Amino acid sequence: MDDSLHSLKTPRKAAISAWIGSALEYYDFFIYGTAAALVFPKIFFPAGNPTAATIASLATFGVAYVARPVGSFILGHLGDTIGRKNVLVITLVGMGLATFLIGILPTYEQIGIAAPILLLVLRVAQGLAVAGEQSSASSASLEHAPEDRRAYYTSFTLAGTQGGNILATVVFIPIGALPEDALLSWGWRIPFLLSAIVMFVGLWIRRALRESPVFEEEKERQEVRRAPLPVLFRSYTPVVLKVLFAALVSVISTLFSIYALTYGVNTMGLSRTSMLWMVALANVVALGAIPLWGMLADRIGRKPVYVVGALGPAILIWPFIWSISQQNIVLVFVFGILQSGIVYSAYSGAAFALWNEQFDTRVRMSGVAVGTQFGFALGGFAPSIAAALAGPGLENWVPVAMFGSGAALVAMIAALTMRETYRLPLEKLGKPETAPA
Repeated sequence: MDDSLHSLKTPRKAAISAWIGSALEYYDFFIYGTAAALVFPKIFFPAGNPTAATIASLATFGVAYVARPVGSFILGHLGDTIGRKNVLVITLVGMGLATFLIGILPTYEQIGIAAPILLLVLRVAQGLAVAGEQSSASSASLEHAPEDRRAYYTSFTLAGTQGGNILATVVFIPIGALPEDALLSWGWRIPFLLSAIVMFVGLWIRRALRESPVFEEEKERQEVRRAPLPVLFRSYTPVVLKVLFAALVSVISTLFSIYALTYGVNTMGLSRTSMLWMVALANVVALGAIPLWGMLADRIGRKPVYVVGALGPAILIWPFIWSISQQNIVLVFVFGILQSGIVYSAYSGAAFALWNEQFDTRVRMSGVAVGTQFGFALGGFAPSIAAALAGPGLENWVPVAMFGSGAALVAMIAALTMRETYRLPLEKLGKPETAPA
């Protein structure tokens, strides 16, 4: 094959693998969130206190985010020692199996307290598996990409998570339209059982992806570290902390997809199907917007685009949740699509390029995995924190909006303290002696 043709195909293949793999894997992850909001409080927890059951159910969604930091140490280490591609396979199999098993769990009525315990165990397994997905996919995409298009190709990782969210939401739309008895008895299981197909399709897609060329070069030079984590914390601790705080913008995403759905359907009585369609349409818009924001980040820098993606949602979360409180479904669609589909996509277009470029190859995946997964942990518990802030019936939405805005502003400030890297060549990324662009 001609070298120039090969150089064009490899970044595309890496980006497509990242997109499809993330979409398939996050399909598994997001169907849990939808079920936790709409179904699990009624079938996995004792009857009699719906608010407590909802908070407990949303907390099981967040438990995976506690497991993710643990998984980040394990899978980040593996990614920097045995390669990005191997970790991509590990995460896909782990997530697929855990999700399938959730689909065959007996309910609280059938086995009592063992039901939520088993649900919790499998949710932890999901969190451990997913901890290495985005860091390995984005590292592979970055390291395969042309120098002047790294943000564009890396943006496909988070665009893939939008695809997974769309798939999960679209699957739940006909399921959610089932009569209540059918939904609670067998309907909710279908999306989880489909994860077996998801897993095999994902493995087929990723089998042809080559290992990252810079990682292969490190192996040839025998420069791959046996223990990258000590190097990471010795030389990059401040950078890891910046990534951690910058990742807090994920609070906006989980408030949008989980809390808003629960508040709108269970508290304000909005149509479950309408709210699911709103989430799906916002993510469809994001599919096109994220790569465009990535292209802009390659032209003007990562940080300006990131600021738009954090500051905009910090403002727009107010009219979005207010419109739900007013039961105005038209405004819910307008502000939901504007916030999550367009403006939040700026963060998604720039984030993984900015974060990956703070580290050099020997610790890149460890640094991104550890930093993001600790930051995403708060995002995972955001729905249950929001439920507690909103009080009985989830009616007091103002503290929830304040919480989301505060997290997004902290993330913006953290991103502004990072090094701008969009003009630095790959071999100079993460070097302390390299001057900022």
